[in-house]
Amino acid sequence: MSFEVLEHTADIGFRAWGESCEQMIENASAALVFIALEPAGIEPREPFPIAAMGDDRETLLVNWLSEVLYYIDGRLIALRRFQVQRLEETEAAGIAWGEPRSEAHHAKLIVKGVTYHQLKIERLADKWQCEVFLDI
Repeated sequence: MSFEVLEHTADIGFRAWGESCEQMIENASAALVFIALEPAGIEPREPFPIAAMGDDRETLLVNWLSEVLYYIDGRLIALRRFQVQRLEETEAAGIAWGEPRSEAHHAKLIVKGVTYHQLKIERLADKWQCEVFLDI
């Protein structure tokens, strides 16, 4: 896995990484799905566009993950795979693959939102890494 779940007193978080910033965002998206749903039963059947804007990388990441959460809870889509196709300093666009949610897509936790609490994005020597906490 390209992410790990982080324990927190009242919330839950994750650390995700990738060889590029795009891959880090894709893996952060997968981590969010892993926390909210049981990903094993999700088939990447249909493409769904995802786009986000933000004043900086941190805001952009929060807004992207909020879009992922909107698909999961607002549009009732179970997402499985992500691809960031375009990434600029304040904009990102890509595609997520998944399928409409059904009883087969078991919820694990109800995620209320993506927070800025202890949010961190780092460019390390050989990878990008982020830490994100979710309001549950």
